[in-house]
Amino acid sequence: MSTINFSQVVQGMLSVSDKISDLIFSPGRPPQVELIGKLTPVALPGMEMLTPAHTAAIAKALIGSNKAAEESLEKYGSADLSFSLTGLSRFRVNIFKQRGTHAIVMRVVPNKIPSFEELGLPNVLKEVVDLKNGIVLVTGPTGSGKSSTLAAVIDLINETKSYHVVTIEDPIEFIHQHKKSTVHQRELHSDTSSFAYALRAALRQAPKVILVGEIRDLETCEVALEASETGHLVLSTLHTTDAVKTVERLIGMFPKSQEHIIRMRLAGAFRLIASQRLIPRADGHGRVAALEILRSTARTRDYIEKGERDGKSLYDAMRDGTLEGMQVFDGELERMLRSGIITMNEGLAYSTNRQNLLLQLSDLGGGSIDEMIGMESRTGNLGLGVS
Repeated sequence: MSTINFSQVVQGMLSVSDKISDLIFSPGRPPQVELIGKLTPVALPGMEMLTPAHTAAIAKALIGSNKAAEESLEKYGSADLSFSLTGLSRFRVNIFKQRGTHAIVMRVVPNKIPSFEELGLPNVLKEVVDLKNGIVLVTGPTGSGKSSTLAAVIDLINETKSYHVVTIEDPIEFIHQHKKSTVHQRELHSDTSSFAYALRAALRQAPKVILVGEIRDLETCEVALEASETGHLVLSTLHTTDAVKTVERLIGMFPKSQEHIIRMRLAGAFRLIASQRLIPRADGHGRVAALEILRSTARTRDYIEKGERDGKSLYDAMRDGTLEGMQVFDGELERMLRSGIITMNEGLAYSTNRQNLLLQLSDLGGGSIDEMIGMESRTGNLGLGVS
C-alpha cells in the first residue's frame, strides 16, 4: 500500500464523523472506526474485507524507518509509535501480532490541545497550575481521556507560567509549542529507554514540572515520589478505576515491609487524584467526562498514612469534601442524570454502587426508577462497581 493510498484510506475513515476516537484494522473485518464507544465499519473501495496482506502493508507504512518500532514488533509482538498525516491528524498507534497476522489500532489525537471548557473539566483542576511540588495523578481505564486532561493542564501551565516543563511519553501525543514556558517532550524508545531512566535524568534538567506518561512499575513510582519530594511538580497517569484504588495500587507496588514508610511518603507527596470515566451523552453527541476528585487535606492525608479504619474511609472524605473541591463518581452521575445529560441505563452502567445511586434518585418518582430498584434487588446486582 503506498503512502498516498494510505492517506486516502485514513481520510475516508475520518470523514465519517468528527467524533471518531480510534481507527481499527483487523484481518477478516472491514476498516472500522470507534464512534462514541461503538465500532462502526467503513466502506472503502477495494478494502471491503481486510486481508493479512492489507494489515501487513498498513503496519509497514506506519513503521516506515522507525527501527525501534520495527524491532519491538519483531521481538515482543507489539509496537507503540506516533504517526501524523499532514492536514489530517496525529495518531497514537499500536501495532500487534495476532494469530500470525498484523492488527492496528490508531488513536486519533486532536491537532488542537483541548481546553478545560471543551473537556468540561471541574475548575479545581485549574488549581494544579499553581502547585509548586507534589504528585498529581489522572487515572481511568484506557480511552477515558486521561491524556487530553493532562494536555489541558500542561497547556494552561504553558500559557500562564514561565517554567521549564519536561514530558516523558509513550508515544508523544499532543505537541506543545513553547509559550510562556519552555516545554521539552521526550518519547520512549526514540529519546529514552524507559520512563524511570528519563525521570532520573529529568532531575538534572532543572524542570519545574515533569509529566510522566504512565507510572507502570515500582522503579518509576519511586523516582516520581523522589522528584515530588525534591521540589518538582510531577503529573502522571495510572490505569485504575477510581481514586481509592489508585492509592491502593501505588502502595501495593512496594514490598509489604515498606508499607508504613510508603504511606507516609505518599500522604505527604500527593496533591490531587482525578479519576475519570467517559460516558455517552443522552443526545448522542459524543461523550461527557465524569470525574472523581481526591484532594490532599488533613483528613485524607491521615487516612492514607494510617490506613482506613473504624469506618473512616477515603470515599467518605471525598463525599463529604465538596466544599474543598472533592467529588465522587456517583454524585457526578446523579447530577448528570438529573440534568438529562446522560441516560439512566448509562448512569447505572458506569456507577460505583448502582443500588445507592438508585436510592439517591428515588425522589424523581416514576415507574422506571421503582422498576429498576426491583430489578437490581431481584438479580442481586448490588454495588458491583463499574461494568
